[in-house]
Order: sequence, then C-alpha cells, then structure tokens
Amino acid sequence: METDTNPFFKQVYDIVEQVPLGKVVSYGKIARMLGQPRAARQVGWAMRNCPEHLPWQRVVMADGSVAGGVYAEMRKARLEDEGVVFLPDGRVDMSEYAWE
Repeated sequence: METDTNPFFKQVYDIVEQVPLGKVVSYGKIARMLGQPRAARQVGWAMRNCPEHLPWQRVVMADGSVAGGVYAEMRKARLEDEGVVFLPDGRVDMSEYAWE
C-alpha cells in the first residue's frame, strides 16, 4: 500500500501533525476523529510508514502503552524529552497527557 497515494494514511498524518508537544493521542482516537471508530488497526498501519518529520512518537495505545517494537524505547525517550512522565508500569498517564 503506497503511503503517498493512500487518502486514509494522509488523513492520519494530518492529525498526527497537529498533536501538541507534551501530549499523546491513541490510535483509536485518531480513528474516531476520522469518523472510522473501528479503524485503529489501519491507523497503526499508517503509523508504520509515518513520515520522519511528523511527531510519530506521540501516538500510543489507548491504555498509554508505547508500541513500536525496537523503537519503543526511542519513542519513550522522545516523549520524556517533551515532558511526558510515565507511570511506574511504563505507560503514559492518559488522564494527564491525552490530547483532546
């Protein structure tokens, strides 16, 4: 699936671009913002190909878990640099840092 021509991916990236410094948004929230509440997995697919210049580290799972496999620690470090504090179990406190 080509990211340059996929309209859904472009919509995802347009939202990701707006997430403010020190805030996070879940895959499911992005899907709901796009009017497709069951498309969280597709948002995840889009994020696998997210352009480098976007704040990709600000997209997390609904419970605040940081996904990303080998990039999870890098994502956490970037979020910490932005002032995001993690709970003892390693998740983002969504009540504090979720972008509404």
